[in-house]
Amino acid sequence: MPHTTSSSSDSDDDRKAKPFGRQRPMRDILGGGKVADVLLWKDKALSAAILIGIGALWYLFEVIGYNFLTLLCHTIIFAMVIIFVWDKVADIFKWAPPSIPRTLSDSSMVREIAAFCRTKLDAFLSIFFNVARGNDFGQFLLVVLTLWILSAVGNYISSLNLLFFGCLCLETLPYLYDQYEEEADYLIARTFRMMKKTYKRFDKEYIRKIPRGPVKVKKQR
Repeated sequence: MPHTTSSSSDSDDDRKAKPFGRQRPMRDILGGGKVADVLLWKDKALSAAILIGIGALWYLFEVIGYNFLTLLCHTIIFAMVIIFVWDKVADIFKWAPPSIPRTLSDSSMVREIAAFCRTKLDAFLSIFFNVARGNDFGQFLLVVLTLWILSAVGNYISSLNLLFFGCLCLETLPYLYDQYEEEADYLIARTFRMMKKTYKRFDKEYIRKIPRGPVKVKKQR
């Protein structure tokens, strides 16, 4: 009976827990502004266009086998032809002449992207040094094991496919997490709890039984 109570308490804690001690909303963590709006699909047209663009680039490079320089030149040529034709027929059909889209010429968008990348880089470096120092040995082992698995996976997946998969995750996972936050928090907290229990059992049954030499005490003169 006590085991049931403890199990129920753990389940309640898992449902209330936030991954990595997160307190802020997802939009604030992503930096706010237009970058967060794109990743969380607040601007559905722009987010869909970026996702379709990523998929199209993957198809051209991976399936058709386009070379990057060739694709770049063909894209520029195509854009120049479109702008040339548009400019010449604009007067005939009473259209507005071609101009640079406001989204591309908006300097605030560029600043937001740069600030977002810098913030995430600073956070990554801070976490990296904290884990690398071994302050939490269990976390250190988990990261090493994860990186080793990724390196093994890298032998079977091309860098292009890996990059495409990363972009796909970046474009979809924040949105899915934002939509199903409570369920995701519960699963993540439960997974971390199980991993900690497994590590404690492994540490007790194996690591602590490894014989260690006597600690040498320096003689004070």
